[in-house]
Amino acid sequence: MDSIDKLILNEVQDGIPLEKNPFKNIAIKLNITEDEIIRRINKLKQKGYIRRFGGIFDSQNLGIKSTLVAVKTKDIENTSKIINEYSGVTHNYQRDDEYNIWFTLMASSKEELENIFDEIKKRIKCEDFIKVSCINKHKVKVYLDFDSKG
Repeated sequence: MDSIDKLILNEVQDGIPLEKNPFKNIAIKLNITEDEIIRRINKLKQKGYIRRFGGIFDSQNLGIKSTLVAVKTKDIENTSKIINEYSGVTHNYQRDDEYNIWFTLMASSKEELENIFDEIKKRIKCEDFIKVSCINKHKVKVYLDFDSKG
């Protein structure tokens, strides 16, 4: 990552405007082209410096229901494969714990959420499930100030 990459990350991490040319002002500020910014962001994603670049929405305000699910299974690979087939799964990750697969499931209604959850339960081989719903939401914002000098 060079100094320009760091400056771009400083600019985009607090959000970009929702407009036709969202990188235009950043390009002017950094004296590079919009295409160069996009190319560099894609390169940072490919190298693993950026995991995800996209919009964030407040699912609760949109009426979307969600739950966090922990699974205890011996068949991690097949279980993960089945879980990943569902479009409502937003995260699916392995943990080094008794409950070794955790995933977030979202749906447009509580009923649909339960139906999808029940279907997943029937399809995977597991020893146990824990389903956790959000009671209170806490959002912590972190801003990383990358030193552009090196």
